[in-house]
Amino acid sequence: MHDDGDFSGQIVDIVSGRIFGGTLKVCDGRIKKIEETTNAPSHYILPGLIDAHIHIESSMLTPAEFARIAVTHGTVATVSDPHEIANVLGMAGIQYMIDSGNQTPFKFYFGASSCVPATGFETSGAKLGPEEINLLLGKDEIHYLSEMMNYPGVIFKDPDVLKKLEAARKAGKPVDGHAPGLMGEDARKYVSAGISTDHECYMIEEAREKISYGMKVLIREGSAAKNFEELIPLLQEFPEMIMFCSDDRHPNDLVKEHINSHVKKAIKKGFDPISVLRAATLNPIKHYKLDVGILQQEDPADFIIVDNFRDFNILQTYINGEKVAENGLSLLPRITGDIVNYFKREKIKPEDLAIENNGTEINVIEALDGQLITNSIISKARYAGNFVVSDPEKDILKIAVINRYQNTKPAIGFIKGFGLKEGAIASSVAHDSHNIVVAGCNDEAMAEAANLIVDHKGGISAVGSNSKTIVPLPVAGLMSMEDGYKVAQEYEKIDRFAKSLGSKLHAPYMTLSFMALLVIPQLKLSDEGLFDGKNFQFTNLFEN
Repeated sequence: MHDDGDFSGQIVDIVSGRIFGGTLKVCDGRIKKIEETTNAPSHYILPGLIDAHIHIESSMLTPAEFARIAVTHGTVATVSDPHEIANVLGMAGIQYMIDSGNQTPFKFYFGASSCVPATGFETSGAKLGPEEINLLLGKDEIHYLSEMMNYPGVIFKDPDVLKKLEAARKAGKPVDGHAPGLMGEDARKYVSAGISTDHECYMIEEAREKISYGMKVLIREGSAAKNFEELIPLLQEFPEMIMFCSDDRHPNDLVKEHINSHVKKAIKKGFDPISVLRAATLNPIKHYKLDVGILQQEDPADFIIVDNFRDFNILQTYINGEKVAENGLSLLPRITGDIVNYFKREKIKPEDLAIENNGTEINVIEALDGQLITNSIISKARYAGNFVVSDPEKDILKIAVINRYQNTKPAIGFIKGFGLKEGAIASSVAHDSHNIVVAGCNDEAMAEAANLIVDHKGGISAVGSNSKTIVPLPVAGLMSMEDGYKVAQEYEKIDRFAKSLGSKLHAPYMTLSFMALLVIPQLKLSDEGLFDGKNFQFTNLFEN
């Protein structure tokens, strides 16, 4: 359904770099003519916004439901890595995302997930080897090779990694990177292998160096990792090398804002609006060869109308000439699909989480608010009888990762930074293999929180001394079938509950979900044990 007709306002031509009063003439979903006029309205017409790297699954919504909310913020397209569901269901999971995305006019551009599993030090639900990657890259619906997290494999020329990179080169499709903190000769080798972007830079010197090797940098501002303030000066230095992304955005944050927040903040800081908008539109379109309009004649009529650059309120959003949002209200219909999952875990008992005394000092993960990286610290162990237990007074909590694909023994560690004073929180959203991760003040609460997730075959849960709650995520243990706004409300409630248990983190569940992500240093926990991300090997819980 096209909204054919004339659209007048201050037209932002990001190609020529000028803004002029004019009228777009739209017919059959395309811009047929652009006329300059002298008395155009004061509102601005500009290209629709693009998230240059996101995992849709982290919104806890299916693609069709994600789109319903994203369009209200002026987003018309995403470059989406289906890596999360791929780790659970493999190629069938990626196809699920493509099929769900095809039910809406929103423009989803999916990649072939390059690291499934992310490492060989964890249990995932599927594996995508070079053969599967080759098949995926042969599909028209697959537009790039997703983030190559195995940077040691690139640097040391792992045969499987090289085959995947070669498949992307043969298919003529770009390769996304993922190499937090990588600098020097290793970074140069990584980029020279054909890897073209990185969304994991957290130091501006690191980003500048990667750009000097020819890599494009995605400035990320998500629910957990927030690098905008550190990296935004790059927009002035290297405007053609910068894109905007959210990477992971939880449902309550998605309801509030999306890439429009990057744009608004950057303009408010005094950056040239044309450069800002290019980072949110033209740059990803050129890099990924996206079929998204940029207000040129014969382009798809993908555009947004905003009141002004100061407030940047999205008045209307159009995709292929169809109005999909107006004044904060989505005009896309609710679409429900099938439930797909892989969840074979049985319930655990509190004694499954017990750790016997084996020393006086323990290696502890230190979670950092707003970062995916962690610190590795040493702490004195607290004992109850012959067992090491959580020490909430010192904010040293037990953390466990429980294999959700088979009934193996849970892996146990300790974590600082969550601040819980009672109870436990748990999640089956646990990057990247999406086993169950649970942190808490005692084994009983931890087992109860984990078992709530087992009962629902996925979700995020919280257990206090007098109450417990869960947001079920039955689609792959990652996504809900419910209305996105309802999921956002439920997430807000459980987020408040986690904070009422004592957590001071901005997004406790988002932070928890990254504590099993071994490819980001320094200390993490997989279902197979405590992992030293700096030396890329397992390490001991006890220091002595």
